[in-house]
Amino acid sequence: MANKKYGADIVTDSLVNHGVDLVFGIPGAKIDRLFETLEHPAEGQKVPKLVVTRHEQNAAFMAQAFARITGKTGVVVVTSGPGVGNLATGLMTASAESDPIVAIGGQVPRKDLYRLTHQSTNSVALFNPITNFSSEIQDPNNISEIIANAFAAANGAKKGAAFVSLPQDVDDAPVDVEAIPEIAKAQQGPAAVNDIKWLADQIKDAKLPVILVGSRGSDDATVNALHKLLKQTTLPVVETFQGAGVISRELEEETFFGRIGLFRNQTGDKLLRQSDLVVTLGYDAIEYEPRNWNKENNLNIVALDTVPVQIDNNFAPQRQLVGDLAQSLEILTENIDGYALSSESKKILSDFKNDLRASDKPSYTPAEANLNHPLDIIRSIQAHVTDEMTVSTDIGSHYIWMARHFKSYVPRHYLISNGMQTLGVGLPWAMAAAMVRPNAKSVSVSGDGGFFFSAMELETAVRLGLNTVHIVWNDNAYYDMVKFQEEMKYNGQSAGVKFGNIDLVKYAESFGAKGLRVTNPNQLDNVLDEAFATEGPVVVDIPVDYSHNYELGSQLIGSEG
Repeated sequence: MANKKYGADIVTDSLVNHGVDLVFGIPGAKIDRLFETLEHPAEGQKVPKLVVTRHEQNAAFMAQAFARITGKTGVVVVTSGPGVGNLATGLMTASAESDPIVAIGGQVPRKDLYRLTHQSTNSVALFNPITNFSSEIQDPNNISEIIANAFAAANGAKKGAAFVSLPQDVDDAPVDVEAIPEIAKAQQGPAAVNDIKWLADQIKDAKLPVILVGSRGSDDATVNALHKLLKQTTLPVVETFQGAGVISRELEEETFFGRIGLFRNQTGDKLLRQSDLVVTLGYDAIEYEPRNWNKENNLNIVALDTVPVQIDNNFAPQRQLVGDLAQSLEILTENIDGYALSSESKKILSDFKNDLRASDKPSYTPAEANLNHPLDIIRSIQAHVTDEMTVSTDIGSHYIWMARHFKSYVPRHYLISNGMQTLGVGLPWAMAAAMVRPNAKSVSVSGDGGFFFSAMELETAVRLGLNTVHIVWNDNAYYDMVKFQEEMKYNGQSAGVKFGNIDLVKYAESFGAKGLRVTNPNQLDNVLDEAFATEGPVVVDIPVDYSHNYELGSQLIGSEG
């Protein structure tokens, strides 16, 4: 006689049918049967591996990083009420940054949905504005179809989060249907061929065409197609922060001209300003608003993307070429064969390359002998990181320095939150990277403020034996990214930016991780040598000098709106 199946079994069968092999989450009474099934499957039953975290928000962050790194769908499972509520920041971040996640949240039994009972909340309404899909299962026999539609919505042309509410009695209910097998994703062809040929003519007629690559242009297929184009036809490329890594070491010298993403004063900003044709590739306006990089509203723009752009006063492309980016680039490559930049344009690019190199050199000496210059820290991190490693950057002043100056040569190996700029992602992202790329060290960089948004997950990292190096830029207990920008706006004053100091080394050691501290800048390289040679989680405390951070926002081209 066949084993009796419950709602929880159909959930896990549906996840397996969609290729899910890893699930992050925290249990609770309203969804306990699903967790029982994940942790204690019946004999012969296939289920994804469960990773229990210390906070639901961090579980969502881990699912997001899993999705960004693997190209698969990240899955997070939590209980009702506050468990679901704690997902909001993670799902909002995933949707803003085009990372596919399916979240399954417990719910009170259907009879209690509109009663004043423990943990009853309208979670579907909560997530409607910040996800691609939000639905509640009302019939146990509909579990699989709702989950299938959640996966489809999360993996649409603009990827993002999807939410499924699972009432307790649906989770517990006997079912008599089988899980739907994975439905092949609807395939997107290239943009209109006539439009691609038109774009090829525009490039051939341009003196200084520039490709601006955004987050949706950083998947493997698109990057491979872009590399083929650039090997045939040399064109300058500017990355958004989330487009980091699309230019390989081989192509760096001739084609890479920096990143743009915060404060209009970078080499990439200057190059875009001089360009007579900007081709955006998978660029999302949330990464760096057009009112900044096209403030004068005089750039000639053509958009290549998987979805129509959001048109605004500073982003009204001549044409939108919507379709599969890799296929569109392959056709474009064929049609611009033979184009070459003029000697005059090459001279302009040579000057910009010198400007980019000069920006990587320290321009001041730290104010105190024990403090490290941000660029010296980046130099040392760069020297210890190989192309196989993943580097995850949290949000804070360090994020601006890292995004501008840290070099990455493989797509989706340098992870940045540049849509929501969400504090606390660094550590959980690095942990997810260590899980899916176990043969390479995983690195996170955070400030002392952002680190403690998710630092409790050190226990999870230690429990799982993850090979992670967490580098904390310690500015003596300030939210400095807010502090220096407030000081720029309010005549040197700041408010609400000071908090208490915590001994990072002792904190790490209390979790069973290794704690290290750089007490003198001369020790920096040796301390990182030890950190990268250590098995298991390591936390490195590096005192940093941010006394000149106001210069990050100075010398703007025009001014930011």
